[in-house]
Amino acid sequence: MLRCEVCGRSADVHHIVHRCEGGLDHPLNYKCLCQEHHRGKNGPHKSKDIDLKYKLELQKKLEGLLQEEYYPLEKLCSMLELKPKTMKRLLGGYHLYKEGYRSDDVIYELMGRMMYDEVMLEHYYDFMPVYNFA
Repeated sequence: MLRCEVCGRSADVHHIVHRCEGGLDHPLNYKCLCQEHHRGKNGPHKSKDIDLKYKLELQKKLEGLLQEEYYPLEKLCSMLELKPKTMKRLLGGYHLYKEGYRSDDVIYELMGRMMYDEVMLEHYYDFMPVYNFA
C-alpha cells in the first residue's frame, strides 16, 4: 500500500511532470500523495506553488543523478531504469556525441522540455504558460 509522502495516509501516485506536459510513467516522476495532498487545496493540482516545488525537487534529483556531461545510451538506461526504446524515443531529436548524450538534454526532456529555477517560486505566473481554450 502506498503512503502519502506528506502525512503518511493511504496514497495515490502523482506525476510530478504531468503526462500532458511530457512526463513519463516512471518512478522518478512519481510522488505518493493522499487525496488531500494530491487534489485538495494543499496539492499540486490546486497550488501552483506546490506544483513548482515538486518539479524543482525532481529536477535537482536528476541533476544529482546525472552529474557527468555525457552519458552513453546504455548507461542512461541503466541509471534511469528506462528501456532503450523509450530513451531513443525521448532523445531522438538530440545529437548523439561520441561520448554519448548530453546530460542537460536528458534532464530537459525528462522535465517535459521545461527547466525550473528557484526564482520562479517568487514569480511563478510570469513563467507558466496560460492556456486559453475559449
